[in-house]
Amino acid sequence: MKIGILRETKTPPDRRVPFTPGQISQLKKCYGTMDIVLQPSEIRCYSDKEYYEAGLMLRDNLSECDILMGIKEVELDTLIPGKTYLFFSHTAKKQPHNRKLLQEIAARKITLIDYEYLINQNNIRLVAFGRWAGIVGAYNGLRAYGERYRIYKLKPAYQCFDYEEVKKELHKVRLPSIKILITGGGRVAGGAMELLKPLNIREVNPEEFLKKDFGEPVICRIDPWYYVRRKDGHPFDLQHFFEHPDMYESIFKPYTKVTDFYIACHYWDPRSPGFMTPTDMREPDFRIMIIADISCDIHGPIPSTIRASSIEQPFYGYFPWTEKETTPFDLRSITVMAVDNLPGELPRDASEDFGKMLADKVIPALAGNDEEEVIGRATIIRNGELTERFRYLQGFLDGKE
Repeated sequence: MKIGILRETKTPPDRRVPFTPGQISQLKKCYGTMDIVLQPSEIRCYSDKEYYEAGLMLRDNLSECDILMGIKEVELDTLIPGKTYLFFSHTAKKQPHNRKLLQEIAARKITLIDYEYLINQNNIRLVAFGRWAGIVGAYNGLRAYGERYRIYKLKPAYQCFDYEEVKKELHKVRLPSIKILITGGGRVAGGAMELLKPLNIREVNPEEFLKKDFGEPVICRIDPWYYVRRKDGHPFDLQHFFEHPDMYESIFKPYTKVTDFYIACHYWDPRSPGFMTPTDMREPDFRIMIIADISCDIHGPIPSTIRASSIEQPFYGYFPWTEKETTPFDLRSITVMAVDNLPGELPRDASEDFGKMLADKVIPALAGNDEEEVIGRATIIRNGELTERFRYLQGFLDGKE
């Protein structure tokens, strides 16, 4: 097996990589018949020199490779017919901006394996950047709080060399007696909680959070059963919620009256109820003034997320009475952080974590017989044809929907 590591071509550029130099060296030792080469790149978080010094081959032409791996979508004119590609394609939810990508992959008889759908038999994702989205998103939220109220100033995460430097920046944080709320219970929420842990903020349960006042900053993380309920009055069931989100209604509103700083880490289905409405945000006792929307569903469950922000310009303001964007730290408005590629701010750490998951969970299936169908479940197109699992994309692929 010969694997080629692609240079990233999407704009804005992404500096993450599937594997670090050390991980590639280890893979070559573990799999004696595996060869891995890289396209040179000036933007990777690990330099060409670091790969070269690890004894790895760099080559522009990857046409001899069987499998080509990247992170983000691949430029259409660089796709090599008949090859197998692994990257985040953002096509399986019928994203209109990537229809041409899917069509070109089919036309060139390519096999597309999407990282997002690499799952085990229990539908648990095997590789993801969620932890790093949570870490960077929570950090950006702290940045926003400090700058809005002019009490401290943190160095942007993307200007830090790595996570260790980010954690050193946390020593500058000084929070008053505020209430911080996190929604979600997966990798993203875990990453947010991990980032906040060094601040030694007291964690309280939902009932305390809603009913008590504290003389110190506190944090509360809530799962879906605290912010939605079944419309038919039956007890909450998580699997039922995942399958039938339209049968639920929001009970989040009480949290808007007591929360100062909200970090959104939940997964949201478009059929699910919103967390709040524009009208809720205009009520006199609406209290949330900082929203770090890591989930970043545009025009979704949080009305203030009217667009994605960028790594370089992560904040904007939202004025509830006009429902329009304002300057980031206008004290009459809500400060919003809605960066949609947060792990890219700490690319070295995020890549190392991602590469370890790939090496442990995916490469064995790719190099072996894939008895558990790990690769099969994540294959959207095989040799130019949609697989059975993704047959629902046929109309989208044909341009009919």
